[in-house]
Amino acid sequence: MHNRCVVGLILTLICYYFNVKWAFAFMHSKPKSSFSLSTGGKNNHQQSDSPPTKLCAVPELIVFDLDNTLWFPELYQLRNLQKDNVYPIAHRDVKLFPAAWGVIEHIRNDPHGQFAKTKFAVASRTKSVEWAHDLLKQFELVDFFHYIEIFPGDKKQHFNNLKQQSGIDFDRMLFFDDSRDGKFGNCEPVSQLGVLSVHCPEGIYKESIFHNALDHYKNWYTTHRSPSTIVEKDGSLVTNKPNNNNHDVQNRFKGIVKMVNKEKKYGFIGSYGDSRQRDVFFHFSALTLTKTEDIKVGDELSFTIYRNSRTNKLAAKDIEVIDEYSDGNNFVNFPAFSMNMPFAALLANGYKTIETRNGTMFTRHAEGTKMLLHVGQRNYPDGDRHVDIMKSDDLDEQEILKLKSLPDGYEKGMLVAILELGATFETTLEQRCDPTFQRSVVAFGQDSGMRATEIRRVQYLKYGVKLPGQSGVFNAKIDRNAIPEEWL
Repeated sequence: MHNRCVVGLILTLICYYFNVKWAFAFMHSKPKSSFSLSTGGKNNHQQSDSPPTKLCAVPELIVFDLDNTLWFPELYQLRNLQKDNVYPIAHRDVKLFPAAWGVIEHIRNDPHGQFAKTKFAVASRTKSVEWAHDLLKQFELVDFFHYIEIFPGDKKQHFNNLKQQSGIDFDRMLFFDDSRDGKFGNCEPVSQLGVLSVHCPEGIYKESIFHNALDHYKNWYTTHRSPSTIVEKDGSLVTNKPNNNNHDVQNRFKGIVKMVNKEKKYGFIGSYGDSRQRDVFFHFSALTLTKTEDIKVGDELSFTIYRNSRTNKLAAKDIEVIDEYSDGNNFVNFPAFSMNMPFAALLANGYKTIETRNGTMFTRHAEGTKMLLHVGQRNYPDGDRHVDIMKSDDLDEQEILKLKSLPDGYEKGMLVAILELGATFETTLEQRCDPTFQRSVVAFGQDSGMRATEIRRVQYLKYGVKLPGQSGVFNAKIDRNAIPEEWL
């Protein structure tokens, strides 16, 4: 028994000695080369030219919808405030989803520099445009977003604007929205552009929605980048089959130019054939009998359709511009835009000489462009602050009432006037608060948009023309007899 104990003690001491020696050597040995996810680089002992892992595939532009995505409720639901012309109060009438705020704070802190090269944007179709801008200020989110696109209409236009402003391709964008498809859907049409879209019908109510989408984007971008791909509400990634419409190349279509990039010599045509929600690409090389510098938004085109063998997407060719001012049946075509009362009347009566927008509606239109003014069906809820500006201009109540009213025979839902655009330029808040500028816009600086467009001249049509309004700049065909002769 004694000998066994001695032998056991000796073996224990030997094991202890070698374990200590091994541990000491391990702590002082040089580690093998390893990739650091936090720094994105190699250690100093070995370098490699191998490409970064797919974890480095981060979107260059992340875009958020507002209503029921970042905040709740949807602004159209605040009918009592609209009725009383009262702006909603952040954190009381409208609240951010706590998880959405957590995501924003995570991005702002960005401990690992994951979003150092990523920009952020808003794309919202709300009709409560001024409310949305005001809420972004109240939530102190204006500086967080690099681009803000808020206007009603087709969300594809928001993304075409974002692409043009940022220079970022659609497959480098990630988009979050609560509405998937159907008449008011956003994820499906935006995904068709090639943007990976995330359907979050209950909003960003948990942070995992955002982080799961980032993981899907890394996999999607580094593998196939297929258009029409959506991160579904259950967190799965689904690529929908494209709608392969077989167009007869012998058939000619008519459509309206929706976007033009003269620098890169391409554009998009909307509202053609039976595909009212589909935009089709065209390159200036496909224009016939037309100077490329003459093509502009609002032009009506005649063209055929073919499928590009390289991109497998539909495109227009054999394009002809239909006469801008006549279609041979005593009708004329002009670009038009809609404004709500009382500002539509203030502009038509020549009192308002500058129109401001946060969007890019007028930036693509050259000075001297003639447009028709359409009056929307609603009154703009500014709390009668425009009256304060007009009173400061020494106008009495009768003069103010006359300037903010339309003449007999002109009413909401009509084209009422024709005008000529001047220069469009960006402004600072300090410039917008200048009294002379405020008088020209008939709005206080904090209520005005950052992009200002001068109105050189304006004149009422011979008679009002009933026509449904549309968002942005749209094409309007009206009787030639309604246009004053000097404008034709």
